[in-house]
Amino acid sequence: MSQQVPAGVGTRPHTARLYDFYLGGKTNYGPDRHVAVEGLKVFPNAMIAARQNRAFMHRAVRYLAREAGIRQFLDIGTGIPTAPNLHQVAQEEEPTARVVYSDNDPIVLAHARALMTSTPQGATDYVEADVRRPEVILERARETLDFSRPIGLTVIALFHFIADEDDPLGIVRHLLDALPSGSALALSHATEDFDPEGMRQIAERYRQANMHVRLRGHKEVLRFFDGVDLVEPGLAATCDWRLDLDTDDVPQLPGMVTPAEAGVWAGLGIKP
Repeated sequence: MSQQVPAGVGTRPHTARLYDFYLGGKTNYGPDRHVAVEGLKVFPNAMIAARQNRAFMHRAVRYLAREAGIRQFLDIGTGIPTAPNLHQVAQEEEPTARVVYSDNDPIVLAHARALMTSTPQGATDYVEADVRRPEVILERARETLDFSRPIGLTVIALFHFIADEDDPLGIVRHLLDALPSGSALALSHATEDFDPEGMRQIAERYRQANMHVRLRGHKEVLRFFDGVDLVEPGLAATCDWRLDLDTDDVPQLPGMVTPAEAGVWAGLGIKP
């Protein structure tokens, strides 16, 4: 699989590369950095928010592997690889874990080799597909995952880029319907609930750069979890979700980051 960046891919900003910038990555270009800097002017906590979102993903995967016994993961809206990637977190807990990543950004495909560094006991794969076509993702994922056994579905910071007319709730239902009992949904979603002015302004910067953003409130995000049982602490700001699962050298303590800085709702639910 080639790692060469497709021609013209850096000529306009892209949400995955903006996220990479906010995480401190290097896979971003002038147009991305311009929008990112404009975003920081109106929402200075954007880098904190990105890092808190990433930390939530790590903790959610640890929970699923460590406490829920899940050994398979389907990650949709993967984004640009940033270590530790989801499979590295999962396989640190359980070396036999199998992970399928999916994204529709050509630059993610160009760097997908970084997503394939599985343990010998486990497996990873990459599916190039749009979340708006969940049937394609599911069909390809079946080549690596056993759909008769529980699967952890992770959709991290994706659906605020999906418009209502694309039926994001229906997409989640389609995906969850294909998974067996004991499977899980881990999802995070940007919101204006905590810092209305800052989040509205950074969303507007994205829209001005022709990137759709649809912020959703608590009740709207909670609907994604219809049909699954939320684990404690329920739907929470990323900075407040199960900090006991943080394994960083300097663990985050309650109150170190506020919901207004994090700007994102997050939750994890188990399918009955």
